Amino acid sequence: MSPLEPRLLQLERDLELALEHGRWLSDEERAELQRLQRERELALDQERRQRRKLLVLLVVSLLLPPLWPLALALTLYLLFPATVARLALAAGVGALVLVSLFAALVLALVVALLMAIF
Repeated sequence: MSPLEPRLLQLERDLELALEHGRWLSDEERAELQRLQRERELALDQERRQRRKLLVLLVVSLLLPPLWPLALALTLYLLFPATVARLALAAGVGALVLVSLFAALVLALVVALLMAIF
């Protein structure tokens, strides 16, 4: 590899970027694009590692019958992450509403009982 080859490769990459964006990019713009690319790669790598961990947990859950509901939930999450996240949020809000209504009912019964006693 001659000393000019890395420089020629860099010039080719710069030309491809210029063609892609319709103009030559400044050093700051190129650095920003490289930073964004690195962030995207890190996010993808982190997502892959999380999926791998979830798959291992899924296999372990499938092997132990008491954990089959967890296996079902993980399978649904791995297949449909956005939908399951929305359903989990809706279920959480619904649970909070039910707990609040139950607490209000208990409070009303306690107040009614105290009024009946006194």
